[in-house]
Amino acid sequence: MPELPEVETTKTSLLPLLHDTVHAVTVRQSSLRWPIPDDIHQLVGQRLIGLERRSKYILARFENHTMLWHLGMSGSFRLCNPQEELRKHDHLVIKFADIELRYHDPRRFGCILWLTEETQTKLLDTLGPEPLSEVFDANYLANKLKNKNTAIKVAIMDNHVVVGVGNIYATESLFNLGIHPAQPAKDLSFGQIEQLVIEIKRILKQAIDLGGSTLRDYTNAMGENGYFQQTLLAYGRAGEMCVNCETTLENIKLGQRASVFCPECQPMKKLKLPSKKVVQGKSK
Repeated sequence: MPELPEVETTKTSLLPLLHDTVHAVTVRQSSLRWPIPDDIHQLVGQRLIGLERRSKYILARFENHTMLWHLGMSGSFRLCNPQEELRKHDHLVIKFADIELRYHDPRRFGCILWLTEETQTKLLDTLGPEPLSEVFDANYLANKLKNKNTAIKVAIMDNHVVVGVGNIYATESLFNLGIHPAQPAKDLSFGQIEQLVIEIKRILKQAIDLGGSTLRDYTNAMGENGYFQQTLLAYGRAGEMCVNCETTLENIKLGQRASVFCPECQPMKKLKLPSKKVVQGKSK
């Protein structure tokens, strides 16, 4: 599934469309996660005046309307010559003067919606802060984790805590810091939380700089692959040797997601229980 770096890269690759006018809209398959709006043809005649990203959503701002786009599990946008042959799973075509924007989605879990008060409330308002923003700092994360008994990896992948820290980037961040992915979130020290915030930001910035991670069929709108996967040290490497200690990397399931870790470099920290006091031969 495309994560924050892939969505950010996609958004950036769509910037050549800014200030261009929509000439035609063709819906070839309307049945996505939610149906493509019947009135999407209202885009015809409008200029694209802005592109933003919020979590894994792209906000495409036209002159009179704003659309909310999500890539789902297998979606992608491509900028194509109008003469280029359409592919089987090209479900939406937005034609500009000399180029077409095509939405391709074999699994059809993505969405193409108007940004309305309803979609704003349902899809955006409950989201946590952006991980690269100043709001996401150690104090904020410590406050969110202090009462959480859930695994730290599950906690940082919760979009209500912070958006955009997907499986790849959570796995790599925890590996680099030597934190077991199943460690209860509330057990992390403030120092560990400080380092985790720094590492999440570093990993995501690096992934964006490298164009995201191309796993399976992800490419940006120019058809270019990402290269972050070439730097992966843990994700997808279960059964291989740890690059640090040569221990075999293991895989566990957390939150229905594969979680690769090194049992040597990422040991589960056990909290010390208070010692029992002995009074008159009885323990209390």
